[in-house]
Amino acid sequence: MDLREERAGDAQAVRDVHLRAFGDHGLVVADLVESLRDTLTPGDGLSLVAERDGRVVGHVMFTRSLLDAPRRLVEVQVLSPLAVLPEFQGRGAGSALVRHGLGVLAERAVPLVFLEGHPGYYPRLGFEPGAGLGFRKPSLHIPDGAFQVVRLPAYEPWMTGTLVYAEPFWRHDAVGLRDPEER
Repeated sequence: MDLREERAGDAQAVRDVHLRAFGDHGLVVADLVESLRDTLTPGDGLSLVAERDGRVVGHVMFTRSLLDAPRRLVEVQVLSPLAVLPEFQGRGAGSALVRHGLGVLAERAVPLVFLEGHPGYYPRLGFEPGAGLGFRKPSLHIPDGAFQVVRLPAYEPWMTGTLVYAEPFWRHDAVGLRDPEER
């Protein structure tokens, strides 16, 4: 499996990965990816694909957000979304994408990477529950166990506070879980 940065010609394949991986929520996630892609600039954010035999089988995106820390706003990254085609899940593609992305971000001196994710999956990749480390989630709709963070080498202990998601997460209502009866 090859890991590389997403190229312009990968957009449809990346969209298909998210549509298939997320089932009923695939359209929301695929549209979120398209909006987040517009926020990426060189050196700020990261979109990676996993390729097998020339086919895109996985995708992960890291995008800029802010931590509202007591001293000042801190630029951080949010890992979202991560998707792997169903027939390739459980083979290490997702873990490889996350580890590779974290390595790139550490080299760029990003201090923190946040995510909303399954508490049984991400801790093996270095993520920890955010609340116990002095971080506050950006919405009450995010389950406590899902709000996770990894501290990279540029992290300093004063960097605590509230995560502020980038605007596309709010526009696509892709923050936390909504009560289906309230929709």
